[in-house]
Amino acid sequence: MKIQVIGCGDAFGSGGRFNTCFLLEDGGQRILVDCGASSLVALKKFGVDPDSIGTVVLTHLHGDHFGGLIFLLREATLFKRRTKALVIGGPEGTAERLENAMEAFFPGGWIANPAFGLTIMEYRSEEPVSIGPLQVKPYSMRHACGAPPYALRIRFAGKTITYTGDTEWVDSLVDAWKESDLLICESYVYSTPVNKHLSYETVAARLSEINPKRVLLTHLNQDMLDRLAESKYPIARDGMIIDLH
Repeated sequence: MKIQVIGCGDAFGSGGRFNTCFLLEDGGQRILVDCGASSLVALKKFGVDPDSIGTVVLTHLHGDHFGGLIFLLREATLFKRRTKALVIGGPEGTAERLENAMEAFFPGGWIANPAFGLTIMEYRSEEPVSIGPLQVKPYSMRHACGAPPYALRIRFAGKTITYTGDTEWVDSLVDAWKESDLLICESYVYSTPVNKHLSYETVAARLSEINPKRVLLTHLNQDMLDRLAESKYPIARDGMIIDLH
């Protein structure tokens, strides 16, 4: 299974990075984990056909994590080239938020039943659910965004990937992380406490206890980018590819 970092930036593009978006690929199946506002541009930059994506799962409903779906869906319905069905999984309120955002950006642009087939599924905390080829278990996080925020524990192609999304420290992260083949973890700042986000020092202290197999730090603001040399863990960069064997 291959994972490509399509975007690993924060909401404000610190370091010139695209908004959050990770591509999982195996056996011809392509899945996005989050689809931030700049993701359609990023997919095209890295040569990934947006129409080849069959499944998208969302951690939470901030624009830098789901806003790219507006552009992806608008292109698909406007030019009518897409034939592959699309399944979107997200927190409660995802369908309504997508429709409202589409109408704000492209009035009249929301099409609930496009010809290619669109399914929107909404999940609840710690209730496992099958979404496309994925087995997903969401864990409640603490990150105010007008809808429940989640970390996602994803089982795909025989591997387990956990992505924290954005959050302060909550103890449910321990269960979400355990025995993951890859933990993708936000590390927004180095040490200064920031409401709704994890710091590197918090993450490093907890990782020494949990010890996942592989770690990738993401969603860094400028404070953290200025201190990359102090990190003991790999740092995501746009375009990087990880092979999970």
